[in-house]
Amino acid sequence: MALGIGFFDGFHRGHRAIVAALLRERKPGYRAAVLTFRNHPATHLRPADVPPMISTLEERLDNLARAGIDEAYLLPFDDAIATLDAQAFLEKIIAQRIGARMLVVGENFRFGAGRGGDAAFARERMGSLGIGFVAVPQLEDRGERISSTRIRRAIAAGDVALADELLGAPYSLYGRVVVGEGRGHDLGFPTANLEVPAGKLIPADGVYRCIARFDGRDYAALLSIGTNPTFDSGTGRTTEVWLRDFDGTIYGEQLSLRELRFLREQLRFENVEALIEQMRADVAAVPYPTIA
Repeated sequence: MALGIGFFDGFHRGHRAIVAALLRERKPGYRAAVLTFRNHPATHLRPADVPPMISTLEERLDNLARAGIDEAYLLPFDDAIATLDAQAFLEKIIAQRIGARMLVVGENFRFGAGRGGDAAFARERMGSLGIGFVAVPQLEDRGERISSTRIRRAIAAGDVALADELLGAPYSLYGRVVVGEGRGHDLGFPTANLEVPAGKLIPADGVYRCIARFDGRDYAALLSIGTNPTFDSGTGRTTEVWLRDFDGTIYGEQLSLRELRFLREQLRFENVEALIEQMRADVAAVPYPTIA
C-alpha cells in the first residue's frame, strides 16, 4: 500500500500534488490510500479556535476518490492520537496497523505529540522499517505558500476568485433549501434560502454572481449573504439565491453554488423602491441566457 497523510481541507493544489506523487509511487498491486481525520485537530487541541471548513467531510472524501484514491483511513483526532509520540505514530499506526509500504507527505509535515516529528524524522524512521518515503515540496502562488489557511482567509474576505485559483477548482457552497421570510417573492425576485452545513465556511457578507446547480442543470444566479439590513429582520445571517430562468418550488431540495464572484457589499436602502432598483442592477450583472 502507498499511503498519504493529511487533513486535505479544500483539496487545494498542494494536496493534489501530494496525491499525484502518491499515485506515481504506487507499485503494481499496491492500493492508493490516505490517512485523514474525521475532525479538525483544532477541535481537540484548541476547541475555542476551530476554523470553519472549506470542505465538509463528505466533500473531502469525494475529492480524494475523484483524484484516484482507493481507500481512506478515517481517524478521530482525540487524546489517543494527540498524545502519541512521533515514533509511536509511525511504527504503531503507519507500519503495524495500516501496513504501509510507501509513505508520501508534504515537506512541511508535522506529527506526533507536540508536533514533535517532521519529514526528516519520518524519512529516517521509515527507512529503518524498510518503508519508502517521499516528501513533496510545497507549492507557492504569488510568492506565498498555498495552504488551507490562506484559502480560508480569501473566502472569508469575499475573494473567491483567488480561492478558486489556489484550490485548482471552484469553491463550492451547497445546502438544503428551507423556508425563508418570503420577501424576495414579494419584491419580484423569488429566492431560495440555503441551509449550509454546520461548520462550512461561508464567504463575506455581500452580493455575488455565481452558478447554481439544481437537478443536474446549471443556472446563472445571484447570491446574497448577510443580515438583510434594509429590513432589520433579526433572523441572523442568511444565504439566499436567485436563479435566472427558474420558476419552481424547491423547498427541501439540495442546491449547490460555484464560481462565486463578489459584486457589492450589503447595503441598507431608504425604501423598498430603492432596493428593487438595486436588485435590477444586480441582475444585469448575471450572464444571460441560462448556462447550459
